Amino acid sequence: MIRHIIAAIATLLALWAMVFMYQLDQKAERFRQIQEIIEKSKQEVPVQKTTQPIQQIEESSVEEQMKKEEDEVAKKLKALRERAGSAMAFKVSPLYKQKCSSCHGVNGEGAIGPSLIGKSEADLYKALTDFKSGVRKNYVMYGLLAKMSDADLKALSEEIATFEEKLKAAAE
Repeated sequence: MIRHIIAAIATLLALWAMVFMYQLDQKAERFRQIQEIIEKSKQEVPVQKTTQPIQQIEESSVEEQMKKEEDEVAKKLKALRERAGSAMAFKVSPLYKQKCSSCHGVNGEGAIGPSLIGKSEADLYKALTDFKSGVRKNYVMYGLLAKMSDADLKALSEEIATFEEKLKAAAE
């Protein structure tokens, strides 16, 4: 009876985590769209140069102010990107998003569950089959994997094994 209650609580936590990761994914997409809009809306404003010293001082202060504002916007965008993490570093399959991302992060970097980065395909497949069969005890993993086919487990292990390369490529 207690096992069932723990499994139900763990499943609810996993569902909540999936919703949370989905919301983070949506926010990261909005940040990307905002950045695209900002890039598209950048315009160069020609500044007339005059020979009067006072106007030169005013122009340079305007240019300095514009530079400061651009730097401030750039800092804010950088902070937003860092806050979003690497949630948009690369695309993952719908199967991974549905079954794994809520605990292991959108790109396998770990959230509630451990990081999957750098794991080999064989190790991942063995771990998945062990969780599914009950050799390794984890009620959340068992609940997520119980009805999955071996082909799905193989596909997940193949995909996750590529995450390290994809993260490196996204960082470059």
